[in-house]
Amino acid sequence: MLNLKVAVQNATFLLSLGLVSRETKEGGRIIVEVDGKVAKIRNLKVDNRPDGFGDSREKVMAFGFDYCYWSVNPEDPQYASQDVVFQDLGMEVLSGVAKGYNMCLFAYGQTGSGKTYTMLGTPVSITMRYSTNGLFIRQKDCTSLPSSCRIKVSFLEIYNERVRDLLKQSGQKKPYTLRVREHPEMGPYVQGLSQHVVTNYKQVIRLLEEGIANRITAATHVHEASSRSHAIFTIHYTQAILENNLPSEMVSKINFVDLAGSERADPSYCKDRITEGANINKSLVTLGIVISTLAQNSQVFSSCQSLNSSVSNGGDSGILSSPSGTSSGGAPSRRQSYIPYRDSVLTWLLKDSLGGNSKTIMVATVSPAHTSYSETMSTLRYASSAKNIINKPRVNEDANVKLIRELREEIERLKALLLSFELRNFGSLNDEKDENLKELVLQNELKVGVLGGLSSALHHPGSSLHYSWAR
Repeated sequence: MLNLKVAVQNATFLLSLGLVSRETKEGGRIIVEVDGKVAKIRNLKVDNRPDGFGDSREKVMAFGFDYCYWSVNPEDPQYASQDVVFQDLGMEVLSGVAKGYNMCLFAYGQTGSGKTYTMLGTPVSITMRYSTNGLFIRQKDCTSLPSSCRIKVSFLEIYNERVRDLLKQSGQKKPYTLRVREHPEMGPYVQGLSQHVVTNYKQVIRLLEEGIANRITAATHVHEASSRSHAIFTIHYTQAILENNLPSEMVSKINFVDLAGSERADPSYCKDRITEGANINKSLVTLGIVISTLAQNSQVFSSCQSLNSSVSNGGDSGILSSPSGTSSGGAPSRRQSYIPYRDSVLTWLLKDSLGGNSKTIMVATVSPAHTSYSETMSTLRYASSAKNIINKPRVNEDANVKLIRELREEIERLKALLLSFELRNFGSLNDEKDENLKELVLQNELKVGVLGGLSSALHHPGSSLHYSWAR
């Protein structure tokens, strides 16, 4: 199990890129500072008051994270460029997906704080563009190894709780009819979503730009080109590997998630825009509930583990939760809360990324301006809560090869155990155990032979699996 990682980036005052922000125009004052891995926010409303006078709110609140980046002014000594961010986050993504893990990066924050810029929006965006280029560099390296790689991409948006394929072919009808399904082992997926095989970095960028052009944006009172939909760009990475003279596959993916803006609706908006904002807020509220509930459940689990460990060290049997909701000692245990993944399409599709089979990094983008104090404080609190989420990532390897490896390990263990019994010479008791151990070794060796033959047949040039790979 692995805790979700959180990175905070201040990226609103991007004057060096020619993006004159709303806060700059309004004469906003910077109230956020970064000190190592700690982000601090100052409340100007109580900053000038004497201690203990008039307001119980803290003057300065501090939040600790895995990474903190100051991207406000390139002239600042602590300024973090996109290269710096990629070395921390992008390299971790590349390393994870190469080992067969699912990876997810999602940007969370208020409108105009730099979510799309960070995830997808510019030629120097940390994650998608840099990471994809790194995958193709690794793909070239695969040619010198007994393996090969294949990369596919898909791009979808969630608008008004409906899924749309952003890479749909022209002339397709009913673009909002895609449905979300859930596979018992693979998890949630979008039925009918197109996947495009790519062989170089330029093809990925072309598809990305095509999808961004199809994405729904609109001018709001907060942002001139606010994203009105959630977008998920997915890279599917398949590796064909020759392991122990047996062909196998590892299938992993990277989800890059760019959330919609979350400003309040203006009463002067038309009905469609108000409905649109309501659906955006519904999914974001559900995401917040999922994050909070997962964090609470993880804390309950951690506290129970610590209690069991301390009791066990003290010589007692420990307090273990039972399905009935009571501990083995008869005392009531705290049940974990229900996670409402299906309350929105967004959280359903992110089920694996939040508490499931994925290594996930949350990039919380905040504005350092005093005019965005409430939104920034809310984002920092959500990000701080998300740190407690525990995911359960696993390597997505070929099931037959995994079983063969485990059986071979078991054979070696049994042979070592058999040898130890023979050396100890336990007499009649030893004879019976010898026969049992020899029988187990023989059975496992037969299983390895059968599975090895099956795996080789499936990957033979004439098999359907080999044909689908070649396509």
